[in-house]
Amino acid sequence: MPESASKSQRTYEWIRERIIARDFNPGYRLVLSTIAAELAVSTVPVREAIRRLEAEGLVEFERNVGARVAMVQETEYVEAMQTLGVLEGAATVLSLPHLTEQDIATAQSVNDQMRTVLENFDPTVFTMLNEKFHRILYARCPNSYLGSLVDRGWSTMAGLRSSTFSFVPGRAPRSVEEHDEILRLLRQNAEPTAIEMKVRHHKWRTVEAFREQGHRTL
Repeated sequence: MPESASKSQRTYEWIRERIIARDFNPGYRLVLSTIAAELAVSTVPVREAIRRLEAEGLVEFERNVGARVAMVQETEYVEAMQTLGVLEGAATVLSLPHLTEQDIATAQSVNDQMRTVLENFDPTVFTMLNEKFHRILYARCPNSYLGSLVDRGWSTMAGLRSSTFSFVPGRAPRSVEEHDEILRLLRQNAEPTAIEMKVRHHKWRTVEAFREQGHRTL
């Protein structure tokens, strides 16, 4: 990998990790020169990284202000989750012919870890495992365009998921149960439509729980 490309990738990962960890909260201004000095690089890889994060929906530009961590309101969150549910359901179904028994076993292992986390609930760890679980099930989607859309959806939601489970912790145990239901359908070679709807509504139930909680912003 060329040195310039590696610097850009390293900068991208550094900024993204801080957005997801909420070290950089929504609205936080991303000053190119400050980040460049922190990472001992020029502003070029910082600018490239920020453009990439903007494409993923994690960063936005405000006139006369510059780049900042994207602000997300309830409506945006709900619509993004609803869309991700549709896309991920379709990507999972297209992955079905290519999923192996080991894939399903690995997904089950991850879900078992999520169940363990419930005992001393940590939203951040739970979020990380939740994303890992779902990525296993759609990773073999042969439609690269659809797969990239789902990846982008997860990137957009990445900085929000821990907040969701912090606001609605009661949703977490049910989420683990629904994962078991999805895996049961996969093992039974259920109708693709049934699997797609199960994945879709799994996402939408999180939206419903969030709405019921009555939070207006994340």
